[in-house]
Amino acid sequence: MPRLESQILEVLTERSILITFSSMFYAVVHGGACMRVLSVVGARPQFVKLAPVDRALGATGHDHVIVHTGQHYEYLLSDTFFDDLGISAPKFNLGVGSGSHAEQTAGILTRLDPVIREVMPDWVLVYGDTNSTLGGALAAAQKGRPLAHLEAGLRSFDRRMPEEHNRTVADHLGDLLLAPSPVAAANLAREGLSARTVLVGDVMVDALTLAQTQVSQEPERYLPEFAREGPYLLATVHRAETTDDPGRLATTLKALAACPLPVRLVAHPRLVNRARHLGLRLSAGSVRSSEPLPYFSMIAAMAASRGIVTDSGGLQKEALLLGVPCTTLRDRTEWPETLADGWNVLVPAPEQLAAAVVRPRPPGEPPRPYGDGRAAIRAVAELAHGSSAESAAR
Repeated sequence: MPRLESQILEVLTERSILITFSSMFYAVVHGGACMRVLSVVGARPQFVKLAPVDRALGATGHDHVIVHTGQHYEYLLSDTFFDDLGISAPKFNLGVGSGSHAEQTAGILTRLDPVIREVMPDWVLVYGDTNSTLGGALAAAQKGRPLAHLEAGLRSFDRRMPEEHNRTVADHLGDLLLAPSPVAAANLAREGLSARTVLVGDVMVDALTLAQTQVSQEPERYLPEFAREGPYLLATVHRAETTDDPGRLATTLKALAACPLPVRLVAHPRLVNRARHLGLRLSAGSVRSSEPLPYFSMIAAMAASRGIVTDSGGLQKEALLLGVPCTTLRDRTEWPETLADGWNVLVPAPEQLAAAVVRPRPPGEPPRPYGDGRAAIRAVAELAHGSSAESAAR
């Protein structure tokens, strides 16, 4: 581990322990004073991150108001996560729906403004790097409410990616930056944001731990039928830089079809719509496509697969945590820890895919760079500490 990242890990881990105990002490002294947190979410990966945070806030008696922006609105990309993960129902749904990055962000900003004015939260909490993240961050800043960013500090250093813009803006507007790893914390330090940064770990580890327990108890319920038919690769393709480029999308689908193993393509609605518009077949050659899977079924399918092929950020990380080799259809990643020992391999040219997916599984166990599954508890403690400090200063 580079020296800066190692120093940050030591200092911020110690700080996180102190903050956790101080916030617990504050709650006891002040009769369990409650803070109000407004979570802004709108896309599948954000619902997964929301689940452990919602649970931790509820367990500590805090008031949690959830705003669903409506960025993802199909049942399999939205409601099923609230049902399966036991997330509290959203109090507000902004209903922004589909649209360009500018249209979605503007819709969120416009519709979130009166919500923040009504709720007056102690914290606006945004997650990850979607348009919902950007809209929530801008709305909080414009209303003068404290902003916390969960999963802060990720950098792919690819300015072509809308997600890179979203996460960077959210970090620089944020008052509390909850970093998932020492690498992320080091990125923030290099941008002069260390004073607002706390290393809490990755809430996706919290969520995945729950999912693995649930799947292990009822494997027959969650394992998809295709996962019972022999070895396969599990694939997802949904990034705009792939789906919005007709040539790259065609080349990517051709490369998947030529893979030496069966490919089960879990097709995002954006991919389905673009392929239909361009006259491209999703099920061809080695590929058979299916609808998106509920979270527990997706984890079961990933764990049973021979490997993952994706352009997603979150699946790279989940693959590492599950000990499944991943091949990423990009030339950069915001999760560089996944590249250790060849667990994740970047394949910017789809023509290189066939060779990458047949590489042997790395020996031994994968690294565990994202914490111990208690990130949500630490994040809530940090929010409570910040809320307490602000109250004491009044």
